[in-house]
Amino acid sequence: MPITPPPADLLRFPPRDRHTSKRDYGRVLVVGGAVGMAGAPALAALAALRSGAGLVELVVPESVVAIAAGFDPCVMTRGLAAGVDGTFSSAALATVLERAAGADVVAVGPGIGRSAATQQIVLALWEQLRQPAVFDADALWALAQVDRQQLARHAGPRVMTPHAGEMQRLLGPSPREREALEAAAAELAEAIAAVIVLKGPATCIVGAGRRVHNETGNPGMATAGAGDVLTGIVAALLCQRIGGAVLEPFTAARLAAWVHGHAGDIAAERCGEISLIARDILEALPEAFKAVVRTG
Repeated sequence: MPITPPPADLLRFPPRDRHTSKRDYGRVLVVGGAVGMAGAPALAALAALRSGAGLVELVVPESVVAIAAGFDPCVMTRGLAAGVDGTFSSAALATVLERAAGADVVAVGPGIGRSAATQQIVLALWEQLRQPAVFDADALWALAQVDRQQLARHAGPRVMTPHAGEMQRLLGPSPREREALEAAAAELAEAIAAVIVLKGPATCIVGAGRRVHNETGNPGMATAGAGDVLTGIVAALLCQRIGGAVLEPFTAARLAAWVHGHAGDIAAERCGEISLIARDILEALPEAFKAVVRTG
């Protein structure tokens, strides 16, 4: 399998300044998890760390906090009130908003489940967060329950990372053909002032009046958890400062899609497409990021 070199116009990172600390690279909060789905937010959190975020905090229902905390000691974990179904209860909302207030970027949705309480939490974060936020997985289900007018009301930059099925749910009755679906995604992104990363073959990034297709990735990445890794990469890149300014959402999303696919290609070279799992993509991120660091 050929490894695709970065496009000439893809952002490159300068080498890190020797006189920096973890607080110079941003704090990411990941909100997700439920009974049976503790791994999804953990993958997103670990991907955010591997993608350069200085600090990552993982907020999950208390029903799975011990499991989530056991994945890696580098991630800070906090358990909040849970309902009888093992998802967040509505009582968790106040603390979620409190923890989000101290983050530079928030990632919402991996493994969060579908309930009235999780929908309430997702919509509150979508509307109220002033900082950039990434929404994926069942957070997209929650957003699909409201109309475009409500989606257009948000306080800060927003990135959505749906696969084709999630995109169709967000759009309502919509075309299944890829080209028409991409056009509809671009229209939605414009209507609600968001960036949409439509995952799939030649992942399409739309928003801010732009559209680009990603050239990395392979069929082995059609595996559980791969999207959670992408969510963490996007969140971390939204924290990064290049030339003193944070990356704007379209640039961060495009770079994240390329690195994610490149890591998947590296992983496929190592273990083949059939055996590739999300952890392999995560473990390939260090090598993938080397391709987008300026050396001169």
